[in-house]
Formats: sequence, structure tokens, C-alpha cells
Amino acid sequence: MRISTSAGPARIELDTAEDPPFLLVLTHGAGGGTGTADLLAARQAGLDLGAAVARVLQPYRVRGARAPGSAARQDQAWLEIIGKLRRRYPGVPLIQGGRSNGARVACRTARPAGALAVLALAFPLHPPGGPGPGRAAPGAGGGPAGGVVKGATPPFGIPEPGGGVQVLVLPGAAHALTGQGGAIRRVVGAWLTELRAGRPA
Repeated sequence: MRISTSAGPARIELDTAEDPPFLLVLTHGAGGGTGTADLLAARQAGLDLGAAVARVLQPYRVRGARAPGSAARQDQAWLEIIGKLRRRYPGVPLIQGGRSNGARVACRTARPAGALAVLALAFPLHPPGGPGPGRAAPGAGGGPAGGVVKGATPPFGIPEPGGGVQVLVLPGAAHALTGQGGAIRRVVGAWLTELRAGRPA
């Protein structure tokens, strides 16, 4: 399906569910797509629990650009997408997330989107090589609960756990999380189960 936004159309791959316990909305990293192994593993973890799952190809990727451009414009388009998806599932709790740049979008917009929690795959805490401009991590400033799935040796840093944020580090994995589909499905499934049970990390 397509959703029109102020930044152009977005393309949505939606796995519907009858009476889902939550709506899981996921998006890609900069220059990426919705078919990466980590997004597919997170999708399957949601489906395992009966969720409705949407994978969003953002407008800049639909028009062929590799970089998202303005963060403000990207965030506004994301909130428009979320608003339209939530109208399909009124009253259903929202968990939004993504990988790398998509995780940053999910973190920045969690509060205005009304998200219960944020799933951040390969979240880039800072630019490669060391700390740089601050980036809002899951749960920053008392925001919604967060689950961060990272490789043990990424060049982008690893957020600190605490304050409702659970950091799930995969031994031997790098930023791309290559070959970690099974592990991601397991750890994301366990995190989602805790959320459903009302036991935030």
C-alpha cells in the first residue's frame, strides 16, 4: 500500500492481524530497504505474538534518494505515516522502530507518535570514530521504553541501559548485524513479550 505524505508517497508492506495486541511499525536505514535480515527478523518476532506489522519505505527512498535529507521533514512525514496506520488500528498500542537511521527517526518521534515503546536496531549513538553531536537514544528524557539491539563491535557506540531501556548486545556482530536473524528474532520476541506483560526492562 502507499501513503501520501508532505514529503511524497511512502510504500508500506503491511502484515494485517485480527485484534492484534500491538501495531509494530518498522523502517530502514539510510540508503536501505525494508527487506534487510534484521527488519525481517523483528517483523517475524512481532508476527509470532499476533501483532500487525508494517514495514515502511520512506518517501526519500521511494523517489530514489539514498540520504534522508532534512531530519525535520523526515520526522514530519513519519508522523503522517504513523497517523494513517493508527487509524486502521484504533486503540491498539504502537511500537515503532527501525535500523540505524530509521531507529533515530523512531526515537525522535516516539513521543508525538504516542508510541508505547521504541525498537532500535543498530542504533548509531554517535558518528563513526567517536562522540559527536548528541543523538536522542531510546528512552532519552524520560521517553517511552526502548529496546536496543546492537552488535558488540559497532563503530557507532552502544547506548547505556537503564531508565526503561534494555540494551541487547549480540556477541561477534557488527553494525550491519549480518547473520544475526535468528538471534534478533529471539531477543526482540523476548523484549516484546516483557512489554506485553507490563514488565519494562
